[in-house]
Amino acid sequence: MKALREKTRSLWMNVRVDPTAPRYEGKQTCDTIVIGSGIAGLSVAYELATRGQKVIVLDRGAIAGGMTSRTTAHLAPICDDGLSTLINLRGEEIATLFQQSQEAAVARIEQIVAQNGIDCNFRRLDAFLFPAMGISAKSARDQRRKEFEAARKAGAEVEMVTGVPLNGFEKAPALRYSNQATFHPLRYLRGVARAIRDNGGLIFADSAVVSVDEMSKGGVRVTTQNGGVIEASTAVVASNSPINDRFELHTKMSPYRTYAMAFTLPRGDLPDALFWDTGDPYHYVRMNPGPGSIDYLIAGGADHKSGEADDGDIRFEAIEAWIRSLVPTLGKEVTRWSGQVLDKIDYCAFIGRNPGSKSVYVVTGDSGQGITHGALSGLLLKDLVLGQPSPWAAVYDPERMPLSGLVNYVRENLSTVKNLAGYVLPGNLTFVDDLAPGHGGILRKGAHKIAACRDMTGRLHLHSAVCTHAGCEIAWNSTEQCWDCSCHGGPISTPMGLF
Repeated sequence: MKALREKTRSLWMNVRVDPTAPRYEGKQTCDTIVIGSGIAGLSVAYELATRGQKVIVLDRGAIAGGMTSRTTAHLAPICDDGLSTLINLRGEEIATLFQQSQEAAVARIEQIVAQNGIDCNFRRLDAFLFPAMGISAKSARDQRRKEFEAARKAGAEVEMVTGVPLNGFEKAPALRYSNQATFHPLRYLRGVARAIRDNGGLIFADSAVVSVDEMSKGGVRVTTQNGGVIEASTAVVASNSPINDRFELHTKMSPYRTYAMAFTLPRGDLPDALFWDTGDPYHYVRMNPGPGSIDYLIAGGADHKSGEADDGDIRFEAIEAWIRSLVPTLGKEVTRWSGQVLDKIDYCAFIGRNPGSKSVYVVTGDSGQGITHGALSGLLLKDLVLGQPSPWAAVYDPERMPLSGLVNYVRENLSTVKNLAGYVLPGNLTFVDDLAPGHGGILRKGAHKIAACRDMTGRLHLHSAVCTHAGCEIAWNSTEQCWDCSCHGGPISTPMGLF
């Protein structure tokens, strides 16, 4: 079964962003320490280092080896959940500021590419929103009208068009958003990491952080797993799911897993553009340059709440069937992978000062737009850390709890309540001998539950079934060979057992 590969691999994973980054040891001081080396962490480090700050970046694994390496890299500044929904939740003013900030993030990536000569296939292109399969013509037209009016209110460049170049949708009502973009995310970050080092920044891999403590004298003290210590004026936690917050931010976000596949396609068979439909969950498509006369088509979707399904093969099959019906000349599958997104109650990320903190800032809650939110975090947190005003601070304030998002807050946290209640129930395993390589499950041992899995070599791993982040029971993910948590996400890797 394909789901039992040792690891799925995104189309980008052949690129190493900083393979020589050492492990952190000893004790140092700096102006700002950045925890996490995805696009958010490296963007923040870049903006501060190029303005004269002494910056240190730490990551528990490879540089940019987390969720940024699993993106499909749509640089689309349109609200992932629909501008009409965002306006209903937060009003036209906030929606307009959101749109402006996202456009600024894409423009900043373009500027950094030009200034540093980064070869990453950055390009501006059109994006198309088209109706989901099976909906009526009237519903499709109504959806188009609603999103068109919302986009105009928020200041987005948009045009109502008829038809997209996908089989069966040649006459469908659609929206065309101009001046969108895409690129190769890891080639871009390889150039950003080089610029950080050129400006005196230090980058360390395989350096898991175990504590982030604000000191009574001011500033922050960060400790790594092997006993390393860094003291800094400011810390930025950009680790996708926050490692320093156990309640307030996690309860305002929900982790979802999304799936993607790459196929060969003869060059020219589909225009170089971004596509996504109005389904729930929706599908998304983009192109990436391939060798010779071949391009790669990337299609994704089939999202579900993390830890609440382990049927990756079925979801990949559904994506493949969907895209082959739309693009009949699609070639062979090249690779497949999944990633995790953190949805917020009002669809805007949390970027700013961590609730209750004086010197700790946070970036989290990508809601399917992690690349633009990551680049935006560099712009926004640069201003906040340097004591300057930002026009977008209120949009992304981590302390916000808009009343309009209350229904989403209650709905998403029902999963946590259900998960915690389920801890008193029996596990799904009776004996560990029942486990085949690549499989995992939960075993009850007295009053406790044990997470048991066998890696692809047949080695057995046993850990507590309780995630230390939010106290929820974890679930096995056979697609990625890891444990997921429906409360805070993950992934929690098998050999390390990060509990």
